[in-house]
Amino acid sequence: MKIAVLKERAAGERRVAATPETVKKFIALGNSFAVESGAGAAASISDEAYAEAGAEIGTAEATVAKADIVLGIQAPDAALLKGAGTGAMVAALFDPFGNAGVVDNYAKAGLEALSMEFMPRITRAQSMDVLSSQSNLAGYKAVISAAEEYGRAFPMMMTAAGTIQPARVFVMGVGVAGLQAIATARRMGAQVSATDVRSATKEQIQSLGAKPIFVEEVEGIEGEGSGGYATEMSDEYKAAQAKLVSEHIAKQDIVITTALIPGRAAPQLISDEQIATMKPGSVIFDLAVSQGGNVAGSQADQVVDKHGVKIMGYSNTPAHLAADASALFARNHYNFLSAFWDKGQGKPVLDEEIGDAIRLTQGGAIVNERLKGAA
Repeated sequence: MKIAVLKERAAGERRVAATPETVKKFIALGNSFAVESGAGAAASISDEAYAEAGAEIGTAEATVAKADIVLGIQAPDAALLKGAGTGAMVAALFDPFGNAGVVDNYAKAGLEALSMEFMPRITRAQSMDVLSSQSNLAGYKAVISAAEEYGRAFPMMMTAAGTIQPARVFVMGVGVAGLQAIATARRMGAQVSATDVRSATKEQIQSLGAKPIFVEEVEGIEGEGSGGYATEMSDEYKAAQAKLVSEHIAKQDIVITTALIPGRAAPQLISDEQIATMKPGSVIFDLAVSQGGNVAGSQADQVVDKHGVKIMGYSNTPAHLAADASALFARNHYNFLSAFWDKGQGKPVLDEEIGDAIRLTQGGAIVNERLKGAA
């Protein structure tokens, strides 16, 4: 089979869907591999490195010509894939709920769209989970960027001239990104606290040496949805959570928000009134800004000053660590396809549990049940 990787065309996207490491592994399975010239430049991977790994380097048209599988970070426009083989597989991020038009175009083009963000969160799919691998880096980058904007030291420092108190960091949302943010802030010497609507995360927070901040007076609300994601909470819980956060946030130097609900706009966690209670010079990093944001007034790729507090967030945080993010994403792609590789047929044969979960289009139609239900 021919596997192809194009240069990413989305604004601000610096990642690439394959590395020389994964190119070699795919070729070892008996495939040919083609990479568009310059595809890895923003991730510090040269055309020469791909060529040495065995890939053919060429134009976009030559790269996708008769390709059986196309790997991407963000799904390329269907128009770019006109020369691909009939029914070619395309594995990438599709944002299916936000970009229905893209999915429609793939169906019309007869392509098999495989949405990597729909990968089920089950044990055997952990190595294929691009959301987890990229969120891990995003949580790290959020703390590093917030620390730079904060402009003060993170750890306690005792000097002859006096003592500098440690920065107080509050992480809201303890998924993959939140846990990495906690660990990073702790390594940098900050005094860290965290909260989540899922009560099961309390032990995880404590295991990283941070202080859990949880609503205690509202009974019977676990906040655990399918796949380990948070669910929308009751009005009673929201009110209690807002009160608790308001009291806690006023004492913090840095706040990292990470809350996302798949297929929906990000929930607002911090209001303008709460921002006003924070100390001048404090920083809020909104990791959900690209999906509407957790913070009132946050804007993607801008530092907004409100009440003396700096609010920031990137539209594509993993792309700010392009080399590492690409390496992990590329391994997710390889782990996914190689797990289903049928040597006899010389191609991946997806099973129902994972195949049906991530397949959006096939045979000219939209086939994913989640999309049909959202229609």
